[in-house]
Parts: sequence; C-alpha cells; structure tokens
Amino acid sequence: MSIWPQLRRSRTVRARRATDRVLRCGLMDTMLADLAVSVVLCFEHPLDDERLAAGLARALERVPVFAGRLRTVEGVLEAVCDDAGVPFEVYTVEGTLAEAMGRVTAPGSGLVAPLDAPAARHGGVPLLTVRMTRTADGGTVLGCSWHHAVGDLHSFMLLLRIWSAAVEGEPLPEAELVDDQDELLNEVLPTEDCGRPGFRVPSAAEAELLAHEVAVGPRANRIVQIAFTDAEVARMREEFGAAAGRPLSAGDVLCAHLVGTLRELDGDDAERMLTVPVNARRWLGLSPALVGNLLSEVHLPHRPADGPAVLAGALRTAVEEFPAAHLNLRANLWFLATLGRSRLRDCVPLGFDPGARRFSFSNWSGFGAYAVSFQGRRPVLFSPAANYPVPWVSWTVEGFRGEGRLATVVLPARLAARVRGAQGRAALHRFRRAEDRPPASEAVLPKVI
Repeated sequence: MSIWPQLRRSRTVRARRATDRVLRCGLMDTMLADLAVSVVLCFEHPLDDERLAAGLARALERVPVFAGRLRTVEGVLEAVCDDAGVPFEVYTVEGTLAEAMGRVTAPGSGLVAPLDAPAARHGGVPLLTVRMTRTADGGTVLGCSWHHAVGDLHSFMLLLRIWSAAVEGEPLPEAELVDDQDELLNEVLPTEDCGRPGFRVPSAAEAELLAHEVAVGPRANRIVQIAFTDAEVARMREEFGAAAGRPLSAGDVLCAHLVGTLRELDGDDAERMLTVPVNARRWLGLSPALVGNLLSEVHLPHRPADGPAVLAGALRTAVEEFPAAHLNLRANLWFLATLGRSRLRDCVPLGFDPGARRFSFSNWSGFGAYAVSFQGRRPVLFSPAANYPVPWVSWTVEGFRGEGRLATVVLPARLAARVRGAQGRAALHRFRRAEDRPPASEAVLPKVI
C-alpha cells in the first residue's frame, strides 16, 4: 500500500472573463519574484472538487491576478490579468488524514504542487496552483502554492475568503488591486521613516555562501513543529508582562519564548538580530481589501542574557511606535530604486542571514484561516508547507482545530534533534502544567512537539 498521492484528474480553472488589466509590480514585488509560498488546509470530511473548482472560478473574477501571468516589459515586471488560469489537480491517497497531516512540512510530500517562481518571471507559468488530496478515511487536504510577487499572506487569505464565500453561496468580500504599487506607496508613506532599508547586497563571497545554504538546505536542516496550548500562552503573557511592566500580546511572548529557548538549547549567548515582518496596511490607513505585498519589518537586537521578557517588551514597544519609528518601506523603495531593477536579484532581505543566525519570526495568527468554510466544513489544520528550508525561519499560526498556537521553525539538523529530545521538550513547554488539558493535536500529530 502506498501513502503517496495518486493523480486522478486535473483541469485549469478560469474566471472565463479576462480583464487584461496590467498591474505594474513594485520594487519589493520584484524583489520577491523568485519566491513562492505554499500552505495546506486539512478537512476531516470529503469535499466536492466540482463545487470547489466552480467557487474558485468565481473568486478569480474578484481577484483576477491569481489567474494571470507575469511578464517583463522594458525591465519592469508586470502581472497581466489574462485569465490564463489556475491548475487544479485531484489526487487520492491510501493513507489516513492523520498520516497526511504528519507530513505537511516534509519536502516532496505530494500535498502541494510547488509553484516554479523563477520560471514564472518569463511568463507561461501559473501564479497559483491548487491540489486537492482525498484520504482513505474521508479526509481532504487542500494544498495551495502562490507566487509571492502578486501578494503576501494577507492577499492569499483575501482570495481564500472570497473562494469560501463563493462555495457557500454567500456575498463575496471585496478585493482591490493596485495598478502601480510603488506609486501607491509614494502617496501614503510618511516623508521619513527609520531610514534603515530591509535589504542588502551581499559581497560575492557571501552570495556564494548564501547560495550554498539554499542548495544544501533540504539536507542540512529540519522542520520542527511545536504546539503550545492556550494555557501555556496565557502563563507566558502573565509572567513576561509582569517582568516587562506592561501588557504583552500572544505574538510578543511566543516570539520571545521561542527565540530565547532555541538559543538556550543551542548554547548561543551572542547578541543576534531578530526580524519580524509586519502587515503595514492598518498602519498606513490602507484598505484591508488591498491585494499586494504590503509588508514592513521590525529589526531588533537580542541577547539571551536579557531574558525573554525584555525581548517581548522591546517587540511590543516597536509595534506600538510603528510606523513612525520602525517603518522601513520608504527606505526600502529608496534603496531598491538606487540599486536599479537590473540588480534586484543581487539583493537579499536582511532577515536572510543564516551565517549570523538571524531569526525571522512571522506571525500568521489572526488571518482567519480556521474561519474559512467549504461545504459547511472548516479546516482542522492550517499550516505552512515545505517552502524554503533555510535555518532560523519560523511561522506561527493557530493550532489544530484553531486551538493554541502551532510554531513551525526550520533549524540545523543537530539542533532540531536536541529540540525534539527530552531536554528540548521540557524547555519549550516550561509553561505547561500537569493539570492542563493536552493539545488536541497530540492524538493525531505525533511528530508535533
């Protein structure tokens, strides 16, 4: 018996109404044009692929960029809403839903059709792929991969909510496309910001080392998932908040606890930098219906000796002072414009610095993944899939059935083994108590710590 998915049928989903609208990709969009993002949603019940395909077609009418293609005109990357379509594949697997969920982050799991982002620059390659996998026990895994140049997680969740509403026969949420993102940002950004761009041009020697990190990543690194209960998070907030002398969010304390504990387990007491992406829409007074890449970043120094409460408090201060003190979008635009579009591929984000063990913490909680419904069924698991296995990158989302938090982190293999051991589990779950109700994921996701 094979647990690997078998293709049953495939189609191309189109809105059947090409607008041919052309969106000029901004400098930051172009910087992200070699990246794709992949996620999975797992359902305990069977879903009808015909209904999902029909709902996706309606959603693509509202957000046509996901059914379009990229092209480059006079050095400028553009997204053309030509309704070339989205490949939609249906697979079956002889294993159970629990077995499928246990390998959502495994490279080559077969649960997602990874999008070829670099090839898409030249046109002819989809900007979104969808793969539905039916498990032997009646479950469904919906794997999606999209091109980062057309939008961030917020953009994808807009599409997902519209898709859900279309399947459920509900009014479709609004979505707004931006014809020229750099022009929009120039209109809404403060005249001055932190002045520190979030990108750099590495030397030739460092670029070679970074390329090597990417190439060996699948062999050298491991993806670890850690489930925190709501009670654990509440205790972190209480203890760290008391030490910091101020209320702290769940994201603040989880970031500080995760970073501090992993460096403790790694025996790393050096000062490091932490990168935290921030959705800038609210801070800039932009519509939440806006599709595109509208992310800024907070960059903070961290010393393990300071303790997690200090880091959590510093992160809260940075977010509260955002955007005046920490917004770096205008600095990014200035830096990338000065560099020139022809050299954007020489650039790397500050957060990508594995040699310096620079940790990147992305908080995907609060985007409504568990509120999405298809045929009256909500997902029991939403998770990043195997994206880019470079070390010191993490994503945090709500946990199994929307309870607690699930942290997904990429670590060097040796540290990952230590984290999975008794010492690592005890350190990560130092806020768990014997009387706590175990996380719901324990019964079905044995690989999750």
